Amino acid sequence: MSIDPTARIHPSAVIEEGAVIGADCTIGPFCVVGPEVTLKDGVELKSHAVVTGLTEIGEETVIFPFANIGEIPQDLKYAGEKTSLIVGKRNRIREGVTMNAGTEGGGGVTRIGDDGLFMTGAHVGHDAHVGNHVVVANQSAIAGHCIIDDNVIIGGLSGIHQFVRIGKGAIIGAVTMVTNDVIPYGLVQGPRGALDGLNLVGLKRRGVPKEDITALRAAYQALAQGEGAFQERAQRLSSDAPDSTYVRDLVDFVLKGSDRSFLTPR
Repeated sequence: MSIDPTARIHPSAVIEEGAVIGADCTIGPFCVVGPEVTLKDGVELKSHAVVTGLTEIGEETVIFPFANIGEIPQDLKYAGEKTSLIVGKRNRIREGVTMNAGTEGGGGVTRIGDDGLFMTGAHVGHDAHVGNHVVVANQSAIAGHCIIDDNVIIGGLSGIHQFVRIGKGAIIGAVTMVTNDVIPYGLVQGPRGALDGLNLVGLKRRGVPKEDITALRAAYQALAQGEGAFQERAQRLSSDAPDSTYVRDLVDFVLKGSDRSFLTPR
């Protein structure tokens, strides 16, 4: 066990032998920290939080009461193999959140980026890769093997099907089931999620130049109304060599291929 002398640990907390606790960490009442856990500098565990498994929590991340972080995956094929969860810096992991370790068949690592907000009851499944500045609202679930890129917002009570990719800057409305890949900067809503435009509000809030937004809108229309299959339309957009980085993000995402196909414009 390695506990930095500046760490503040409540007497009722259980820190198992082998855990590594960094400088200025705060561990509240009735928390449990497993033997293979590493808490980087400045991590705060509020009361009753559980961090277990081969788990690393990045600097200044705060974990709220009754969150369970690093437990074994909810996968019947899991047979006790050594897998891990890596959580980045400055995340806010709210009450009742669950994040599971990876599986051998899925690469062995569940990975969370920096500066995320995971609201009450959110779930991140095994082998998911979640980017930076992601918001997952109350009671939403990300299934196994999903890839959630930077700056994605997932509305409350939504579900992301296993193996789905959500491109950077996309927004998923509340109470939405997403069963196919979502293009970067896309807007998805409806009980059975449908691609319903672009996340224009999010683009404007991030200060994206008007010319890039205009180019994205034109690219979206080309994908929605052009001839041929969805990927054929994206291929034509690629051959036009768009100057906009944002359009290039969209085109590259589609041309990369998909395990789940794509939500297409309606």
